[in-house]
Amino acid sequence: MRAIFTALALSLALPMAACSSDASEEASAATIPVTIAAAGKAYVFNVEVARTDEEQDRGLMFRTSLPEGGGMIFPFKKPRIGSFWMKNTLIPLDMFFIRADGSIDRIAENTIPESLEPVVSGGEVSAVLELAGGTAAKLGIDETAKITWKDGK
Repeated sequence: MRAIFTALALSLALPMAACSSDASEEASAATIPVTIAAAGKAYVFNVEVARTDEEQDRGLMFRTSLPEGGGMIFPFKKPRIGSFWMKNTLIPLDMFFIRADGSIDRIAENTIPESLEPVVSGGEVSAVLELAGGTAAKLGIDETAKITWKDGK
């Protein structure tokens, strides 16, 4: 009887393990490289892309960490004022508000987790890049930097 239960447990566990492996491969396949050129240096981050309204609404909510060099980019269909909040976002983020030419409109550093206060761009932007809080200061990135990526829709 014990052998039957063990066989049953294994038959249920193997498909679950396969699914979790596929999910992690899918997540890594869904990232794109984003380059920030600042003060003669280039920093490359592999970030997730929030393309749909649902993905953009969820963003990095409920995450307790980001992978090293990871983050998320929010490309907009057309330039607009960017406005984000930190509701249900559990980690501090640096938000880079990016103009259509790749220049940086504003950097909101170390945004406050779970805050309902809007974090707003200074002007119209075509994308927002979110990286781990403190990244801009650690790497010396300021508004003179340029950000590029190939979306590969």
